Amino acid sequence: MKKFLFLFMLLVLLAACAPRATQTPDPFTLTSERFEAGKPIPEKYTCKGQNVSPSLAWFNNPVGVKSFALIMHDPDAPGGNWTHWVLYNIPAETISLPDVLPGQGGIAFSGDHGMNTAGNTYYEGPCPSTGTHRYFFTLYALDAALDFPASPDAATLTAAMQGHILAQAELMGTYAK
Repeated sequence: MKKFLFLFMLLVLLAACAPRATQTPDPFTLTSERFEAGKPIPEKYTCKGQNVSPSLAWFNNPVGVKSFALIMHDPDAPGGNWTHWVLYNIPAETISLPDVLPGQGGIAFSGDHGMNTAGNTYYEGPCPSTGTHRYFFTLYALDAALDFPASPDAATLTAAMQGHILAQAELMGTYAK
């Protein structure tokens, strides 16, 4: 009986120390030092301020990432969805974007700008005509780099990403004039 009890206690101890197979990995996450999720975007990053891009950082990248793409849009715009910023082919080793990412001359870190709804290939900050709008920054982890003959708009980029998205993370901020 003592031998059985000793073996039972040993098995209980081993089971308690064993790694848990049911642990869920931390989710792919997008953040900013400049504003909290669901909170107002500071005026500096809007048309009323300097109209420059806020810093962004991401964590817990999925295995197999070859590049990232970022789309910032406003679903509350009067004509429907308005895209403010499109980036793609952000290198896989990149884990953040700085404040005031260069725009009109290209990106300083070997990614590519796509076209926003206004037809420009740079960041255009929040600028709602009335009320409070929501601005979604969506980051896509991709298993490939993408090639386009010209700067794609958000719809073209989204179509090309299909079948290549490993994970996506979203950060939403608000702004009212």
